[in-house]
Amino acid sequence: MKTIKFSTLVLFLLFIGITSAQTNTSDSIKSSVQSVITKHDGTEYVGTIISDDGRELLITTKALGKIYIPKSEVKSIVKEVDTKSIVYGEYQSAGPFTTRYAFTNNALPIKKGENYAMVNLYGPEVHFAVSDHLNVGIMSTWLASPLVLALKYSFKTEESKVNYSLGTMIGTSGYLNNWEGYYGLHWGSLTLGDRKNNVTCSAGYTYLQSGGTNYNPQLNLNEPTKLTHGPILSMAGIIKVGAKASFVFDSMISYLNHESTTVSYDHITSQATYTSAQHATALFIMPGMRFQSTDKKAFQISLAGVTVFSKNDKTSFPFPMCTWFYKF
Repeated sequence: MKTIKFSTLVLFLLFIGITSAQTNTSDSIKSSVQSVITKHDGTEYVGTIISDDGRELLITTKALGKIYIPKSEVKSIVKEVDTKSIVYGEYQSAGPFTTRYAFTNNALPIKKGENYAMVNLYGPEVHFAVSDHLNVGIMSTWLASPLVLALKYSFKTEESKVNYSLGTMIGTSGYLNNWEGYYGLHWGSLTLGDRKNNVTCSAGYTYLQSGGTNYNPQLNLNEPTKLTHGPILSMAGIIKVGAKASFVFDSMISYLNHESTTVSYDHITSQATYTSAQHATALFIMPGMRFQSTDKKAFQISLAGVTVFSKNDKTSFPFPMCTWFYKF
């Protein structure tokens, strides 16, 4: 009888111990949930909220330990953040900027309502996420000409780190050339990776009609300018190098055909001979750094170079760029 009572007591104590351990474990997990507290002066703390009495927050951080923060100084609180978003002890949100490199974009989708604007040295851009798959953008220069409409549709896949999309850009020369010029670029993209680290391969076709005419004195007539067109390939990517900084790489290469006309006039036969066809390879490489202070704004600086190879000539020139991103 004593043996049975003793066994019952042991089982009871084990039950209490297991229950207590589970409770402590649950409390430990609950207390380890990370939050991001941002003050009005921009100071950001990543840690666990221990208490909130309405006047002060008591948080514990890995770097500074326990800290009291007056609620009047708190601008925002993001609770239960993904631990993958904490890099080097600082919080890094995703945001709509993660779908863009310098000139090109990736196949990652934007959530509906995550609109953003880009301010470049050459002009502004505005992009609207009208759905979780469709993004519509308008691009121009500070002269409001030319004007370009950009569309991107992202497709869902079963693998979250594999995405693909289709995109198109259609533009007009605007008032600068009496609306006679037009431009087009149509492409498909494949992106491997997540929003913080990814690489994108794109392929498409581009064409440009500058508009207007060229005067031919030998024939005494105005000839319309010819179309420049060809395939285009792109390789781009982004890599996190800090909590607020990322290395961004963008590149494009295109084999262009330009149907320019050359006139050779024979005075004996009074006949004109036309020969046309010029080919060139254009290479664009742009490495840069992006600094994202919050989920609503970022700054990017890029050092680019452009090289054009033709049959008898090669031209190279720098193309540096500064870009400001704004979410609205």
